Amino acid sequence: MGKKTGAQILIESLLKENVEVVFGLPGGQALPIFDAIHGSDLNFILTRHEQAASHMADGYARSTGKPGVCVVTSGPGATNIVTGLATAYMDSVPMIAISGQVATNVIGQDAFQEADTIGITRPVTKHNFLVKDVKDLARTIKEAFYIAATGRPGPVLVDVPVDVQRSIYEFVYPEKVEIRSYKPNYNGHIVQIKKAAEIINRSERPVLYIGTGVVVSNAKDEILELSKKADIPVTNTLLAVGAYPFDSKLSLGMLGMHGTYCANKSMQSADVIIAVGARFDDRCTGKICNFARKAKIVHIDIDPTEISKIVDVDIPVVGDAKTVLKEMLGLVNTKEHKDWIKTIDVWKQEHPLSYDTNDNKLHPQYVIEKISELTKGEAIITTEVGQHQMWSAQYYKAKYPRLFLSSGGLGTMGFGYPAAIGAKFGNPNKKVIAVAGDGSFQMNMQEMAVAVLNDIDVKVVILNNQYLGNVRQWQEMFYGKRYSHSCLAKRKECPNRCNSPNRATCPVYIPDFVKWAESYGVLGIRVTDKKDVEPALKKMLETKGSVVIDMWVEIEENIFPMVPAGASLDDMITRMNE
Repeated sequence: MGKKTGAQILIESLLKENVEVVFGLPGGQALPIFDAIHGSDLNFILTRHEQAASHMADGYARSTGKPGVCVVTSGPGATNIVTGLATAYMDSVPMIAISGQVATNVIGQDAFQEADTIGITRPVTKHNFLVKDVKDLARTIKEAFYIAATGRPGPVLVDVPVDVQRSIYEFVYPEKVEIRSYKPNYNGHIVQIKKAAEIINRSERPVLYIGTGVVVSNAKDEILELSKKADIPVTNTLLAVGAYPFDSKLSLGMLGMHGTYCANKSMQSADVIIAVGARFDDRCTGKICNFARKAKIVHIDIDPTEISKIVDVDIPVVGDAKTVLKEMLGLVNTKEHKDWIKTIDVWKQEHPLSYDTNDNKLHPQYVIEKISELTKGEAIITTEVGQHQMWSAQYYKAKYPRLFLSSGGLGTMGFGYPAAIGAKFGNPNKKVIAVAGDGSFQMNMQEMAVAVLNDIDVKVVILNNQYLGNVRQWQEMFYGKRYSHSCLAKRKECPNRCNSPNRATCPVYIPDFVKWAESYGVLGIRVTDKKDVEPALKKMLETKGSVVIDMWVEIEENIFPMVPAGASLDDMITRMNE
């Protein structure tokens, strides 16, 4: 196909991979790449911070299932995406990060803007490459996409020295990849699948526990069929919101630290747990030694390293969730568990998700319920991390998978808004709403410039309680209401200990999110009264272009149920003073 510079080979390789959009920021050691982008068919989006670029690539990937791509320069450019790589790595998100690097002849000499990008990113990537010869570049890009998107997905970093970017070589893009040491197994062992089916057929109190692997493998239909055929209730992790119909009688909702009462009780009372694409993280299991002690555990996962890593498994099945479930469906009996379902129904009735609906206070749960109602659960919702994240997971009734995007494993503040922009690039015809806490939103709010300059219609709903809300809740519950450095309105003249926050007497909040939105030329709306919530949301949804709503919600609202850190799922707190 003719000789090209390394930078041109890189861009042509991305186009060969049908990359639709790339996010990033230029710099000295990536200038040949950006020169090659100029005039190419690649849609490059200039972000205002590299971390945001990585989260945009992440949001694009989570919402579409296709690898997201970001490009940054060396040194601080590369180190600024480490948080984004770790976020994607822990949540199994396919992503390609390309970083410039100093010339090969000065690597290791502490050259200007040099960092050991490979060493720094090795713990937070599925794989990474340092390309030292231009002849390896096209093949490396092909391998990077293959590794990122197959098996258990994850981020892959390609570090490209500036002299390799300038070098000239014949461009030939490989048609396929063969990596001897990397052979993902998609087909579960039939003996193990039969054993799993047998134990399910004998069960009296089964529970399906589904995670992001169900979303990645597009196994929603198989989960639904299995649950209906064998009458098995289903609980989901945070990242699997939308993977099972919320309105099904067999839906238990989310489990874990802020999961539903019936989900946690069901896990603790089950005699068989079928975990599909879930990794038994601490937020889901609580105290491990007390987790599901009555249950035999079947674990279906494409990543063999997750099997029995945290919880001892009775029947492991290594393989793709969709492929394994299809095989298993023919072996599982049609069955009813009337007594088990009746017990669960009692738990649901006695301990539903709830908040005080009889007052006129502006409760954050009410805001999420209204968003869910007005969008019919069909909008893409992204969140930052904290209280608003949990309320969104509890009260937003996502109709399908890939409609609820959130940082699960790493818990990254600053993720949600740039992820929403990335999701909108991948889904231009869908409504995209970033639900944020006022603390998290300020970490990457500068990316409003990207939305405005690229005509990206992303709505923002800030649940503003003028605190780092999750921190404040823990301080209220476990630290004697000592709100140490969690108040975002605190000034020098404030008392050292403030345990009775009140907007009427507290200092003026900074920033004014409405004026801030207007400074970008977008509509800003402040809501301080419950009666104005629905009209404001309707106006937001009807308005073309970005809109920011600053919802002044109750300051000391808490998330319940709650399982304290280190406690058992049996030790749920369902309200204050319990």
